[in-house]
Amino acid sequence: MEQKVVLITGGSSGIGKSIGIFLKSKGFKVYGTTRSKIKYPDFDAFDLLELDVKKEETITAAILELIKREGRIDVLVNNAGIGITGPIEETPNAEIVKAFDTNFHGPIRMIKAVLPQMRIQKSGLVINITSIAGFMGLPYRGIYSATKGALELVTEAMRMEIKDFGVQMTNLAPGDFATNIASGRYHAPVIKDSPYEKPYRTTLDAINNDVDSGGNPMQVAHKVFAIINKANPKVHYKVGDFMQKFSLLLKNILPDKVYEKLLINHYKL
Repeated sequence: MEQKVVLITGGSSGIGKSIGIFLKSKGFKVYGTTRSKIKYPDFDAFDLLELDVKKEETITAAILELIKREGRIDVLVNNAGIGITGPIEETPNAEIVKAFDTNFHGPIRMIKAVLPQMRIQKSGLVINITSIAGFMGLPYRGIYSATKGALELVTEAMRMEIKDFGVQMTNLAPGDFATNIASGRYHAPVIKDSPYEKPYRTTLDAINNDVDSGGNPMQVAHKVFAIINKANPKVHYKVGDFMQKFSLLLKNILPDKVYEKLLINHYKL
């Protein structure tokens, strides 16, 4: 059986690195991407390509290089993303645009870049890493929720558009996992005497505690491996602890205001 070629954006750390290490151990040919290879001179977990999902020229160059080396792309894992928190009223518009450019437009750019090759192959799989946060509007994480929710909906649409090409697409929504996302997240500053000062600070502390106590990102890697091995992947997958997944069930069955009250209580707002 021919070795499958997997491309993982944001593969130099966190969930992306865990996915790459696990898939390589299972016999896949793995390529990860990073915006700057010079920052990882000793990285040897798998091959890294320099690519910034916000810059089309770097995407084109990386995909051409990968096809030159391997002749094919079997799986794209759209994992690269950034966090953003803050009261929406106090979050700079430039930061909102940046978040959408990375978390939403970035995956779309990647999909557009690999589809021609996958269409030639008459096969391929795209796994979009979204978030459980993308299924609900979370206080002080509304922009992040919106970027991930938008990608979930685009995947629903694109699955139908590309079905005749032999190419499959799905979403995988993780809950909270112990990664370095908090260090790279944009935090709108807690402004003294702002009407949001106290509730935002409380929520920010809760968010950081959830990330710090999150699960092992290898759980996400195992789920990606399982999806790759499915003949007909579903539209949506979730991976996380019981309560995180249960919260989605509650959202589907509870009245909106009841669910909203649960979130208000959870974040002590």
